[in-house]
This record gives sequence, C-alpha cells and structure tokens, in this order.
Amino acid sequence: MIPFDFVVQGPPVSHQTKNKQRLQAWKQTVRQAAQTYWNAGDIPSTEELTVVVTNFYENAAPDVDNIVKPIQDALIGLVYVDDAQVTDCHTKKRNIAGAFKVKGLSRAMADGFVMNSDFIHVKVIASSNFEEI
Repeated sequence: MIPFDFVVQGPPVSHQTKNKQRLQAWKQTVRQAAQTYWNAGDIPSTEELTVVVTNFYENAAPDVDNIVKPIQDALIGLVYVDDAQVTDCHTKKRNIAGAFKVKGLSRAMADGFVMNSDFIHVKVIASSNFEEI
C-alpha cells in the first residue's frame, strides 16, 4: 500500500559495479527487506510514483545517482508493476554521525537508526503527493 517505506541494512551496491553477482545479491537483499514491511495481501501499485532514497552512512558512500537503479529494479512486481511508473526519484546521502532533523519518523526509519550501522531508507509515494515529503 502506498505510501510505503522500508530500510535495508548495510551500504548499497552501485549500479556501475563490475561484480554482477554482488549487484544481484544486493537487489535480492533490497527485495527481502521490502517484503518484511510490505503487507502480504497488498498488490503492486499501478499509479505514478515518486521514490525517495536516503543513504545513511558512516565512513564512505557511493554516488547517490548510482544506487537508485538496483533499488528500483528490486521493487518491480512487489511495490509497483513496473519501474516505468516512477516519475520522480530523489536521492540523498547523510553521514549517520552528523546532526540532522527527522520529521515524521516512521517505524521503518526508526528501525534503521537502531541498527547502529549503515542503512538505506526507501520511501515510495504517489507522485501526486510529492509535496508532502
């Protein structure tokens, strides 16, 4: 059900990695993490969507534009029918040791902060509600 958010523990794998096995394993990790938050009876959305990805890291983080595609691919058939439905994508990286405010802390994001390690927070909303982010 949209809006939907979840977290994935660990640093992301760049779409540009030369290690394709590692990339496929990362996509599977993302999908499994999403499945733990997705209601089993919900069907994939067919509406236009916005995806917001925040990489909370401690030491180093890949370029934000290189982490989005594997995450979007992992959600096909679970959260949405096809990633062509994604009309907007916003990516951020934040040093987890830094100071920042979190407005509207979701259960998923709270789970990420208690992991005490690098994590990715992914939020999927209807594109018509983008201003609510």
